[in-house]
Amino acid sequence: MRKLKITELNRITPEEFKKVPKLPLVVVLDDVRSLHNIGSVFRTSDAFCIERIYLCGITAVPPHPEIHKTALGAEFTVDWKYMKNTVDAVEELKKEGYIVYSVEQAEGSTMLNELTLDSCRKYAVVVGNEVKGVKQEVIDHSHGCIEIPQYGTKHSMNVSVAAGIVIWEIFNKLKIED
Repeated sequence: MRKLKITELNRITPEEFKKVPKLPLVVVLDDVRSLHNIGSVFRTSDAFCIERIYLCGITAVPPHPEIHKTALGAEFTVDWKYMKNTVDAVEELKKEGYIVYSVEQAEGSTMLNELTLDSCRKYAVVVGNEVKGVKQEVIDHSHGCIEIPQYGTKHSMNVSVAAGIVIWEIFNKLKIED
């Protein structure tokens, strides 16, 4: 087994990326304060061709050198929109026909591994602040909550890691075919 060189990865150009079919998924960042977490979500969103990212509240927006440090240019390929209020973003997405889930530990949440999705529907997932999580008001406006099963002592994950796990699971459930 030989590690591939960067020239062997068959990367598409940013222009080609804009034209490829997108996963019917929007990621909403609710008051995410770490620029590195924001950049990481951009990079993961590029990897799985999600539709767009909503940056809400105190979440910083590109261009920013610290976002770029982890996004590595994905902030230029993945469409994004800033909204001051996360509830407004959720309501806008619902009006556009998205099923909106907050990623949070909550009463009645659906475990991610038990989540069933309809390939004919569009989805949005909200991930929250590194300390406080998704705001209760945002949860109240969501269709439901997705919870990542955790078996250790912490029951807490870095927001960009949690977003990556959820994006990967939704990608596997809704895979776009060429």
